[in-house]
Amino acid sequence: MNIYDKLASELKIKTSQVENTVKLIDEGNTVPFIARYRKEVTGGLTDEVLRVLYDRLIYLRNLEERKEEVIRLIEEQGKLTDELKAEIEKAEVLQRVEDLYKPFKQKKATRASKAKEKGLEPLANIFILQKEKEGKVEDFAADFVTEEITVEEAIQGAMDIIAEMIADDPELIKGIRALTLEGGVIASEAQDKEESTVYDNYYEFSQAISKIANHRVLAINRGEKEKKLKVKVNAPVDKIIQLIEKEVIKGKSIFTDVLKETIADSYKRLIAPSVEREMRNMLTERAEEEAVKVFSKNTEKLLMQAPVKGKRIFSIDPGYRTGCKVAILNETGKLLARTTIYPTEPKNDVEGTEKTLAKAIEKFGINVIVIGNGTASRETEEVVSNFLKKNDYDVVYTIVNEAGASVYSASKLASEEYPDLDVTTRGAMSLGRRLQDPLAELVKIDPKSIGVGQYQHDINQKLLEGALTGVVENCVNRVGVDLNTASPSLLSYIAGVNMAIAKNIVSYREENGNFTNRKQLLKVSKLGEKAYNQCAGFMRISEGDNPLDATSVHPESYQAAEAMLSKLGIDKAAITKGGAADIENRINLAYGTKNLKEGIKKMAQDIGIGEMTLSDIVEEIRKPARDPRDDAPEVVFRSDVRNFDDLKVDMEMTGTVRNVVDFGAFVDIGVKNDGLVHISQLSDKYIKHPMDVVSVGDTVKVKILNIDYDKKKVALTMKGLN
Repeated sequence: MNIYDKLASELKIKTSQVENTVKLIDEGNTVPFIARYRKEVTGGLTDEVLRVLYDRLIYLRNLEERKEEVIRLIEEQGKLTDELKAEIEKAEVLQRVEDLYKPFKQKKATRASKAKEKGLEPLANIFILQKEKEGKVEDFAADFVTEEITVEEAIQGAMDIIAEMIADDPELIKGIRALTLEGGVIASEAQDKEESTVYDNYYEFSQAISKIANHRVLAINRGEKEKKLKVKVNAPVDKIIQLIEKEVIKGKSIFTDVLKETIADSYKRLIAPSVEREMRNMLTERAEEEAVKVFSKNTEKLLMQAPVKGKRIFSIDPGYRTGCKVAILNETGKLLARTTIYPTEPKNDVEGTEKTLAKAIEKFGINVIVIGNGTASRETEEVVSNFLKKNDYDVVYTIVNEAGASVYSASKLASEEYPDLDVTTRGAMSLGRRLQDPLAELVKIDPKSIGVGQYQHDINQKLLEGALTGVVENCVNRVGVDLNTASPSLLSYIAGVNMAIAKNIVSYREENGNFTNRKQLLKVSKLGEKAYNQCAGFMRISEGDNPLDATSVHPESYQAAEAMLSKLGIDKAAITKGGAADIENRINLAYGTKNLKEGIKKMAQDIGIGEMTLSDIVEEIRKPARDPRDDAPEVVFRSDVRNFDDLKVDMEMTGTVRNVVDFGAFVDIGVKNDGLVHISQLSDKYIKHPMDVVSVGDTVKVKILNIDYDKKKVALTMKGLN
């Protein structure tokens, strides 16, 4: 198999792009660096495509290694034929390679191996050849009778050998797999029908393997794991038996009945358990891969939410018995004060809470009140809302998802960052900072704990962790970091930087003062030339020695950037003053072109740099260090609250998408529980997945379809509204 051609075909890109990208990967370059600074080499492949290419490259290389190993092992047995070698070499999945190797694999003692040890393989061959049309099977078995072997045992031994031969036949297994996938059904039932659980919908459930939804697979798996469900695969047995008989039985003979019995035994005892297990694994892997994709997309949207800049925050981590912990933060997230309020049960100190709010607003100039969405959130929100209604303060509030805040606040990282603060204060600070800079704060938390997905604790944790780490890396590098303010957590996701180097960067900063140019990174312990080349372009230094250090222009392109500035008559100082908005006109004027694309083409040739790289430099000079999060939906602020009893069917309102799953989207409409927009209600036209329409953080218009007052659930629709 030509791996380059295979990847090009799968990703619908040129083979040359694959070859160039693989070379970059093998040289040790990171995905963010390749995506941003090697566009000329890759043909502009995005970080998402590059990660898929990287994962598939590893799989295909492992596949080729396994093929070589299997060919060697079979050859050592003296059983390798040209036809078998060709079949192995053209295999495109590991499963096929293992199927072809199975007949030659050394097995533990089986009924078939024991029968072979007794010398019954020649009898099995007689059965398989099926030449005799008359006589009795027992007559042929009689020749193999010894003091230890009876006629019946000889026949049974031959049948066991044939049963294993059938189960080891790669072409038959391939056909059986296809039939099971096409006509099989996965079914579940209750372990205890009298017990009511969250798996009630799966107490008498069955669906075709080819059609079952991924979220149902994960739900069934969890129910089985918790011993609430019994699950089985019902295969199209009759069709499968017919397939095997057609392959094994060559016409009517005295061995026909024995072979039919052997086929039934082979399928039931050897094939069915294996194929059914494969079907379950296949469904689970498919569901996990889709769940990881959904989780990754949701996490990306959450991380890339627009930061709320220049606001002073009164951040509340709600609670009942121990009260609500408060952290007051300045515009940069620095803790100004902390306290505890008791607006909810059991104290219900509304008056004291309002006094604290008024005092803080007046003393610290609070602009925004942040409330975590966990326990006691809505009760706290009601007190805050009523307070704002009664007073004429220019203050709004918003609800922040607090998933993972408790994990972070009790972590080693949090105790290192804020050794003098208690766990609860760290939690309240984290909520406020999530509003000010979601990316910088959320990178401190294990992405699995952010909670924007489904069944994250049930799926392959290695797969999930790898995918989410890639997402965080993409986001951090896409935005870039301020080298003089970034935390070790944020720095550790920059290309070429690990946590040890990140801590060394902060230590250097603390010992020597702020960085004034990127080259100083080379003085950081363990950060060599290779790491510098990977990370430098993503590190920003404002008010440094070189204005280009404040941009995403890589140091390797400084000479070209300065040549461009010189030709266009742009002072480098313009970078620190908001950029050169007229750069397009300057390029067209300098090169006598009518559009930017044509101008960049001529300029790239003139100064000896790639067009894609020059385009990025032009955009950066036009608007230096532009934050891609500026394009994200703005945070929804409120000044009033809704009670569940206020909701009415057909009521229209605006809400924020909090989570997107396979079957729909959960939208915060201002009541305790998020409402669900089922996939069928997301759009007027057919969609394959909710993510085709909505993303985490989106602001959407919804209408109430149905209200379950007992379960406090709200069904919503977006049809005809957005």
